[in-house]
Amino acid sequence: MNYSQITDFLFIGTTPGCEDYDVLRHLGVALVINMRAERRPYPDPNIPPIAVIWLPSFDMPLIPIPLRFLMNGMLAARTTIENGGKVYAHCAKGVHRGVAMGAAILIGLGLSTEESLELIKRRRQVADPDAWYIRRRIERFADNFLGSSISQSGISSFGASQATRGEALPPGTSSIVNDALPPGISLPQI
Repeated sequence: MNYSQITDFLFIGTTPGCEDYDVLRHLGVALVINMRAERRPYPDPNIPPIAVIWLPSFDMPLIPIPLRFLMNGMLAARTTIENGGKVYAHCAKGVHRGVAMGAAILIGLGLSTEESLELIKRRRQVADPDAWYIRRRIERFADNFLGSSISQSGISSFGASQATRGEALPPGTSSIVNDALPPGISLPQI
């Protein structure tokens, strides 16, 4: 597993194997977001397991990352972060899909698109958010998010939520490998 720490609460990298969950746990990661369509998440062998969300996306221009996946991942990450947890977003190489999710998370926490992309590129040398089909999805996510009621829902960038969180799995989330979310964390509904 190769990863980069983007902020105190966000890591982006490659696919963690079963043996890597101890490293993630040591880093304080409470949520892993898998953006790979071609590989289901490896199970965390520990009890309790780290929460994992699988948002199967392809790294190709003809099949863009679904915006609802970016939104669902960002909402789950924002909830985790606001409750003191850290997030690990990944794809196969930590270059495109994991980077797009990382940018969506940072945008959801109040950074601009450009601030998010520059921070990620500075902290993860292999990141390529400027690939035209990745950048276009990040920009479209930002436009949709900033125009939505979710961005104005009373959830501060780094503070506690004022909004009510639902207990159900967000629509468009394909699979949660384990539903043992850390105490006090529930997935938001959109």
